[in-house]
Amino acid sequence: MRKAGMILLAGSLGIGIAQAQTTVPVSERSSFTPSSDATASTTSSSTSTRANAAKKRTAIPLPDGHDPLLDLPALPKGSVTLLGGTVKSIDQVRDHLTVEPFGGKSQKLVFDERTHFYRDGKETTQSAIRKGDRVYIDTMLDGTQIFARNVRVMTQLAPADARGRVMNFDLGSGELILQDELSSQPVKLMVNSATRVTDNNRAVSISDLKSDSLVTVKFAPQRHNEVAQEVNILAAPGASFAFLGKITYLDLSKQILGVENESDKKIYDIKFTPTQLANRESLHEGANASIQAIFNGDGYTARSIQILPNPTR
Repeated sequence: MRKAGMILLAGSLGIGIAQAQTTVPVSERSSFTPSSDATASTTSSSTSTRANAAKKRTAIPLPDGHDPLLDLPALPKGSVTLLGGTVKSIDQVRDHLTVEPFGGKSQKLVFDERTHFYRDGKETTQSAIRKGDRVYIDTMLDGTQIFARNVRVMTQLAPADARGRVMNFDLGSGELILQDELSSQPVKLMVNSATRVTDNNRAVSISDLKSDSLVTVKFAPQRHNEVAQEVNILAAPGASFAFLGKITYLDLSKQILGVENESDKKIYDIKFTPTQLANRESLHEGANASIQAIFNGDGYTARSIQILPNPTR
């Protein structure tokens, strides 16, 4: 009887324990596991951190609307210089090419997506440029590198233009020696009765062609002693010129300035003396100027400089 009572007591205790275990609320049991609120807080914090980092990486457009991440960089500022020569090598991976100017030393140029390539007048890509190609390149200084803005490949023997100073002209033999702007070596051409000579596109006599004149010559490239088809005298020594436009650069130490002439959109280097200005402070890059100059064979020298008020917008 005592044994049966002990069994009954043990059974009652077991039932009580079971009932005690089953009556623990679910909310209280979950308090013993890692907090879901803490996990959510950590996840939210991580997401917020990544979002803030993404915002920091997102480029803020500049005032002019340029996006430094998506848009190409602006072209370098400054004047454009024409370079003519032969392609010595081209690296399609590092985006640079080496050009050997006509009669000069090799120069290394860089290019990118902003560069335009043309082959015989038709736009193409950099893959069409080959070693040995004869090219004419519009170059600009970009920091310490020379940037190729436009690369033109000429493969046809169509008439081409040369520009430079007449070093000597022998009227008797018709031999014209030209210091081409694209070459460090003089170019020899022949002028005969079939050559058309003009002075700023006005027909003149061959005898008007003088040494130290600035001329353009049309002839067939890659031929020796080619007869000039046309010679146009741009400036003869002693001729006067008027320039009107914006000053693109200024070097007071060398007393030279550059002006972008409005009539032909070309930039001219003009020598000057500071005493020609009543107010030197008015002479600065970006100022509009009216300049009277004389051509002396080596270049243009200012006779008078007048600073004009900037046009109102």
